[in-house]
Amino acid sequence: MSKLHNKVVVITGGNSGIGFGIAEAFEKEGAVGTITGRNEATLNQAIEALGTNFIGIKGDVTNFHDLENIFRKTFEQFGKIDALVVNAGGIVDGMPLAAITSVTEDNYDRYMDLNLKSVYFTVQKSLPYLNDGASIILIGSSAAHRAAPGMAIYGAAKAAIISLAKGLSLDLLPRKIRVNTLSPGSIDTPVFGKIVPPEQLEQVKQLWVDITPVGRQGLPSDIGNAAVFLASDDSAFIVGTEILSDGGLTNISLMK
Repeated sequence: MSKLHNKVVVITGGNSGIGFGIAEAFEKEGAVGTITGRNEATLNQAIEALGTNFIGIKGDVTNFHDLENIFRKTFEQFGKIDALVVNAGGIVDGMPLAAITSVTEDNYDRYMDLNLKSVYFTVQKSLPYLNDGASIILIGSSAAHRAAPGMAIYGAAKAAIISLAKGLSLDLLPRKIRVNTLSPGSIDTPVFGKIVPPEQLEQVKQLWVDITPVGRQGLPSDIGNAAVFLASDDSAFIVGTEILSDGGLTNISLMK
């Protein structure tokens, strides 16, 4: 039997990149549920690709009304929610990553709103609808462990996510809701096009390949398969921890 048979999931930011890879993996393992995103066109494309077992709900995870609407509509459609993947986050539109000498207060606030505050309140708003015994997966990043130019705010937010999974797991123990962090390394998604000039794109991707011990960038499906494990009963004894799906980037050095 499929690992997620009869499980209902909500995946924020499931309309593209890593989120869509997670949605594909969940659908393959028998799950049904909701993907969310702010871009209606990509949301519709993703739903068409996933098929009739998933619905798309347009919403901004930094907006509390949108969050409440996502969980209410999912519950109305499916009658329960068994798993939540808090994936939405990343680069703020129109605000490139920058060093501290260039960051404004607005830049800081918007990165933290998207990558930390929204995660906390996505979990909070889901709680009236989540089943006892549900699995919550917070998408972190290897950036929590490795400094890189311009990544201080983003890395700090993702480091906080790792701590958040521990604290929320403790809060939710009475309901047997598990919270874990899944941290990708360099994953080949369209996000590179947002932060790298087109003429440098392949060169930058190759740089990541060169420093990743397994010798390749990750794929959204790599993260999807790890998320399936965390959402399934196979991980029932894993609580408040982090899984690094980064090809060895964080813990293995290639320095000679």
